[in-house]
Amino acid sequence: MRYIKNTLDFMLPKRSIITLGKFDGLHRGHKKLVNRVKELKKPGFETVIFTFDVSPVMRLSDPSFKLILTGEERCHLAKGMDVDWLVECPFVPEIMHMDAKDFVREILVRQMKAAHLVVGPDFHFGHKRGGTTALLKEMGKQYGYQVDVLEKVTDGGAAVSSTRIRREIMEGNLEKANDLLGYPFFVEGEIVHGKHLGHTIGIPTINQRPSVHKLLPPFGVYASITQIDGEPYFGISNIGVKPTVGDSRPGVETYLFDVDKELYGKQAHVRLYEFIRPEYKFPSIAQLQHQIKKDEAACRNYFRDRGKKVFTSV
Repeated sequence: MRYIKNTLDFMLPKRSIITLGKFDGLHRGHKKLVNRVKELKKPGFETVIFTFDVSPVMRLSDPSFKLILTGEERCHLAKGMDVDWLVECPFVPEIMHMDAKDFVREILVRQMKAAHLVVGPDFHFGHKRGGTTALLKEMGKQYGYQVDVLEKVTDGGAAVSSTRIRREIMEGNLEKANDLLGYPFFVEGEIVHGKHLGHTIGIPTINQRPSVHKLLPPFGVYASITQIDGEPYFGISNIGVKPTVGDSRPGVETYLFDVDKELYGKQAHVRLYEFIRPEYKFPSIAQLQHQIKKDEAACRNYFRDRGKKVFTSV
């Protein structure tokens, strides 16, 4: 997969079959769009996921808005979807204020050589969301592309949406969020140095510093599986500020069961499965150590009880 980001100056080489959207989460509903794009592929054409580098909400109304997936995490997932291109368009003023018809002419037709578009029923684009699926279809008659508008995927009578998934994550309902996503919610990032307390008490951990724009579940301890260099490791992950030892910025600290080796600088892909307990401030390190062992037992029981039902890959 080829990846275009941080530029408006791009030109695709062949006619393209494109799905467009915010794609925060690349969830089951988004996968329906991507699968349709792949169904439509034919010789001489290329498949494309087109999205923006940030959610328009962050630029237009709420700078504190959190993302289910960072750009790097979204790229990681897209690479496994067997498409030719991921285009991550910068959501800059030039794009924010572009008339919907100009967006079709300049971006979709001229730069991306659109032959077929695949979108959801509520897709809007252009300045003040002035572009609609009806406009896409009307302009397609002039510029020679076709449009598929697919109905939303539903679960339990409600649409599978990024908003719904975000709510489940924020409430700590990881099993439901993972079901709606179609894969385990994860945090991806470099393993960095922490306070090195874990090694001194016989519980070595790895630390990550997620982007400030990354959505995190409620502070607490979660059953997790971490992938490093292609190898999965069972463990428990603490999301929060580690109040017993003190940390000002929220992070992810993971205790990998039965692992004690140098991992600094490597990329870790931490998948969260189940909320175990809230984050506490313990009176002493000894009490913290005792609780971590209890958390480990709870986590091992969780994975043993679920067996093959647990997702182990994205």
